[in-house]
Parts: sequence; structure tokens; C-alpha cells
Amino acid sequence: MSVDPGRWYPIASSSDLPLRHVFHGQLWGREMAVWRADDGHVNVWENRCLHRGVRLSIGLNEGRELRCLYHGWRYANRTAGCTYIPAHPADAPARTICNNTYPAIEAHGLIWSALDPAEDFQEHTLLVGADVLALRPIPVNAPPSLVAAHARSYQFSPTGAGGADVSLIVETDGFLELRSTLGDMTTTLLLFIQPVDAGRSILRGVLTTRPDTPMPVLHHHNRAMSALRDRIEAEAATLDAPDPISVSFTPVDEELAQIPARARSGPKAELRVTVARKWALATDIAGFRFEAITGQLPTFQPGAHIDVHLPNGMSRQYSLTNAPGETDHYAIGVKREPESRGGSACLHETVQQGDVLAISAPRNNFPLRRDALNTILVAGGIGITPMLAMAQTLEAQSLPFELHCFAQSVAHLGFEEILGRLKDAVTTHLGLDPKATGKTLAEILKTRGEEEHLYICGPGPMLQATRAIADRKGWPDEAVHFEYFKNTNEIDDSSAFEVALARSALTLQVPAGRTILEVLHENGVEMPSSCEQGACGTCLATVIEGDPDHQDVYLSAGERAAGKSIITCVSRCKSKRLVLDI
Repeated sequence: MSVDPGRWYPIASSSDLPLRHVFHGQLWGREMAVWRADDGHVNVWENRCLHRGVRLSIGLNEGRELRCLYHGWRYANRTAGCTYIPAHPADAPARTICNNTYPAIEAHGLIWSALDPAEDFQEHTLLVGADVLALRPIPVNAPPSLVAAHARSYQFSPTGAGGADVSLIVETDGFLELRSTLGDMTTTLLLFIQPVDAGRSILRGVLTTRPDTPMPVLHHHNRAMSALRDRIEAEAATLDAPDPISVSFTPVDEELAQIPARARSGPKAELRVTVARKWALATDIAGFRFEAITGQLPTFQPGAHIDVHLPNGMSRQYSLTNAPGETDHYAIGVKREPESRGGSACLHETVQQGDVLAISAPRNNFPLRRDALNTILVAGGIGITPMLAMAQTLEAQSLPFELHCFAQSVAHLGFEEILGRLKDAVTTHLGLDPKATGKTLAEILKTRGEEEHLYICGPGPMLQATRAIADRKGWPDEAVHFEYFKNTNEIDDSSAFEVALARSALTLQVPAGRTILEVLHENGVEMPSSCEQGACGTCLATVIEGDPDHQDVYLSAGERAAGKSIITCVSRCKSKRLVLDI
């Protein structure tokens, strides 16, 4: 047998994947981490952590993510994308940090895969709809071609008692069909040869009919295959060892591991999804479930959002509410704003189940740290959406947190199913006026515990009040994380100034009425952006020289005072010249 990356082979038995286990598989020299997530999905990945190459098969299957036990990098079910790097807890890993995956099909008690499948998996005609019995796999220290040569003479009986007549019906590369006849009883065995590497193989057998009393038959095949293995290995010991199969592995550059991939200019719509479900979540709040038309949706982390491009030509940003491991879809909640400019109204009135929409890949300007001793999540109204993803992530890892939900009433709260699962960690604050809200927030934030972190999302006035209270209570800026829906500041774009791009050796003029971001895009300078109203922080740039005129709601008071950062979609310059690290 020669290396055939396009052929499907069994690489594990279904029984090799008990709850929260990781199985070490191998095919043509490539090691594979094979694991079943809590949702039943079987993952087959390159058996290496992208950081230092430690085997993921000795990692921890947490049901929704797989965690490397060396430095704790986490990878998402289905996508194999990195979701968290403990050494950089405040950063969302780049989407480019994604492990190699292989296709996986579970059928007839076996897990099948291929290195680079030439075609879709095809069930053997004798197994379709049959009540089969998978035999115990037998590892053999011999090349696959030698195993195949001896397997032609494999002797077995329908009853397990011996004395049967065995015929070779079909033989192809890595597969044999054997038929055993004893009197009026006939049994067909499909024998698959899994090429582990150049000098090792595994015999995996499937009986096309399950016997009434399977245990004696299983014992019979175990003895017979073990004897076959001994004969094969005895001959293999007299032969020269085959040349090993060369397999390369390249770890991720640690210097770049925590840096998100730089988006191209402007909001993007690289994905096409179908609206798999649309439903009412609460008063004026609709839920949407998006599923990929083809392929796998990209990895996301809690706090991430997507750009949804609407039929009316608008683009709006919405936070993902998914729990960890929910990688087969994206879920969002959309509140219909009474003064909607057309975004939320379009989603509520025009977009229907079955429609196809264009969306961006997830971006995360509001990442969740998982190293806090306690996490306080404060959500106002529809600001609950990113908090749901964070709360479900913390709950899945048994990390301490509390979720405070502020809403007009129970009818306006929504997300009953998710909040019900979070149970005692959720506290609702309903129908409070601004004064009562401030008093409640002061009580929540009265004393900061050791290594405690605060996350806030909601209407602008509530965020400003919460940040002010946290500041008075002694919460440091690095422990207070927030995300605005929009920038409610009145923007003054009357100034004109010069912007110099230090790394691009380019000097541009920013006239009144135009933003830095617009001028950059007009001159072919790629700059990521999303909301383009000073709320999300996607278009942040580093200031080398100049006096920024901050008009965003993203930067903290300390960051504004330092003058080292600027949000290029709304902020301007008080001096005549601004030098940016672009």
C-alpha cells in the first residue's frame, strides 16, 4: 500500500470516544486528536497544539473546547480555532490561529477520516442499513502491504467454533471482503487496514450481520486476529524496516499569537448565511439564527460581534450570544429601536426565515478574560447580548461570575432559556429609574475584590454612569471593560489638519467634514473599521505626535489623557499635524 491521502480509512472506534475523552489516532504518519464534543460532533485534528507542539491527545476535553495542558491554549469544537491564550488574557486570539482539521464521519461503529479526501465518504453497500458488529481493533507492527497480504488468509467461523470455509470475495487497497460458510450459515466480514505509518497498521473488522449472541463471536475473532497478528509480526521482524513517512509541523510564532489578524479596509461581508430561524425573544426583540450555506463558520470568542449587511444596503453590528461550542451557527438578538434609521426595522420587518444574508467574520473588541477571581457582568437592555456569551463561557468552565440584567420589565428582558440555565448567577433589576439604577450600581460595585473584573454593555448614559461609579469606587481602568451600542456624542468635524503616516511614508490632508478614516481609505491605505461612529474601537491607531481631539466613547479617561491612541472614524486633531503609527 502506498500513501493515499484521498482515501477514507477508519481511524478509531466509536467506543474509543467516551464522554470527555481525547483519542490518539494516526493515519499515514500523521497523528490525530480525535474527540467527541458534548453536542455529539466528532472532531479529528492535527495532534499538536499550535503553540509548542504538545500533543492535544493528552489535553483536556471540556465538552465545548479542547484545552492544551501545557500552556492552556483553548480550541473550539468544529472550527479548531483558538479561543483563548492564558498568557494574553485581555486579547482575542487572531482568527488565523487555527489548527489543521480532517474530515470525520461516524458510521458502523467506526470513525472514518482522510488526509485530503478525493470524494465524499461512501458507505459500503453491504453496510447500508445493516445491523453490524464492529470487532476489536488489532494493532500490528508491520507495513500495511504486508498486513494486507496475510489478511487474505484470515480464517474465521460464523459461530466462532471453527471448521468454516472462508473465501476472499473482494480486495482493494486497504480493504478485504471475506465470506465464511459453515453448513447453512454464512457470515461476511469487511476487513479494513488502517495504515498508521510506514511500519505499523491496525486491523479493523466489521461483521455485516450482528449475531444473536455476539460475545462468543467477538472472542473468536479476537483470538483469530491476535494469531494473525503474531504471524505477520514474525515475518516483519525478518524484513528491513521501511523508510519512515516524513511529516512536518510548524508552530505559531509566539510574538504574533495574541495579535488579531488585521482586517482590510471597511466593513466586510465575506460570509453568506441563511436565516435558519427568526423568533420573538421579548418585547421589541427578535432572535436570529444564522447558518453557513457551505462550509464551516469561523471561530469566535465571547464578546465578538459580526457585521450584518441588510437588504436595504445598510450594515449593522450585532454581538454573538452563542455559548462555547455552539459553532454550527451564529445567534444574535436585535432590538427594534423606536428611532431606527433603517437597520433594526429592516431586520424586524423585512428579513425572514430562509433569507440569505451577507455577514462579516466575527471580530472581538470586547474580549473576556478568564483569569479573574470573579467577574461582574452588567447588562442594560439589549446590552445583554455579549454578556450571554461571556456568562455561558464562564459557567461552562465553573469560573465565578455574577450577571446583573437591567430592563424595563420581564417582558423586555428576553433570552429566558439561556438565563434559566445560568440560574443563581443572574440577578434582574427591573423598572428602575436613573436614580435607582445608579444606587443599585453603586451597591454592586461598592468594593472591588482581588483580581475582580467588570464588564458593562448597554445604553450610553448607563455605561457612563457605571464607569463613573467604578472610578469613584477605586476600580482601575484595566479592570473595567465596556462596549457601547453607539456614540451619542455630538461630533464636531469643522477642523482641518495634516496626518502623517510614519510607516507608510505618506502625508495626507484631512479637510473639514471628512474623517481620518475616510481619507485613509480614499488614498488606498488599508484600515480596519466596523461601526464607523466611534463606539467599537476597530479603527484605533497609535499616535506618535500631535494632540488628539477625542470624540469617541471607546477610549477610557486614562487613555484619552495619555494621548497615545485615537479612534480614526470620529476623532480629530487639535494641533495642525498628527503623526500616526500606520
